[in-house]
Amino acid sequence: MQILRYEQDREALRPLFRLADDSEPEIDSYITEGLVIAATDGDEVVGYLQLTDSKVAGAVELKSMAVQEDRQREGVGRALVASATAHCQKQGASRLLVATASADIGNLRFYQRQGFRLRSVERNAFGPESGYAKGIVIDGIPLLDRVWLDLEL
Repeated sequence: MQILRYEQDREALRPLFRLADDSEPEIDSYITEGLVIAATDGDEVVGYLQLTDSKVAGAVELKSMAVQEDRQREGVGRALVASATAHCQKQGASRLLVATASADIGNLRFYQRQGFRLRSVERNAFGPESGYAKGIVIDGIPLLDRVWLDLEL
């Protein structure tokens, strides 16, 4: 597996972006932003991580990340976060931010295991007005709130 800067058309990554986000309008709003780092196995992209500017001084946002379902639990996500962290430190950032659904227990566990800490909750962030279908349930929990975490660099 190699971790490298992704320089190709990001539309090729849309299936992976859809693993990370249930809203096509939301994906459309950010897919072309920032830097994308890809995990590749031969010619195949098995995961990606997207970094974008943040409104928080000194911080970079980990905007989106996904790993192919059949490649999860192999360390791909950890490698992507480690690469992103190194990149952000090199750029002089002091903090890496990430947001995920409060209902997504797996993502919350993953990010905390990478050293991220809870920062804030954005209530009712997921709904039809932002392109999310009503009634989405993750791990038996309704998709409603967004949780922000951060990692000091």
